[in-house]
Amino acid sequence: MDKLDKSLIEAKDKSDKTISPLLPEDVKNYLIDIDGTITDDVPNEEPERMSTCMPYLDALEILNKWYEEGHIITFFTSRTEEHRIITEEWLNRHGFKYHGMLMGKPRGGNYHWIDNHIVRATRFQGKFTDLIVKTKEIEVFRR
Repeated sequence: MDKLDKSLIEAKDKSDKTISPLLPEDVKNYLIDIDGTITDDVPNEEPERMSTCMPYLDALEILNKWYEEGHIITFFTSRTEEHRIITEEWLNRHGFKYHGMLMGKPRGGNYHWIDNHIVRATRFQGKFTDLIVKTKEIEVFRR
């Protein structure tokens, strides 16, 4: 059992059946894109650029801060498995602290994530900072 597994809290449904465990409320589970978010937007069709692009320094600073605060950092990228080694080497060379990496995110944007857990989406628009709370209109299932 790794450090992350130990922080999970057992959960039960209304009929007292065990369900998937939860993180403590003060721990966030960040899924971070790579291309166009923590570095320049490099398409899979030009993998030679993946090792030479430079990180966005504000992204490096904020993500490592969140990691040190105990949040979970997982890179969720449209890069494919064939790009895993070059991507891990790049992240490590530039000092990114992270817990995992998920390859093969669908390309094209316009994501709608449907999950039984709370999902918060934050669109990256050019600068990494600490997050603030804003109220926005969202799409939800009709009850």
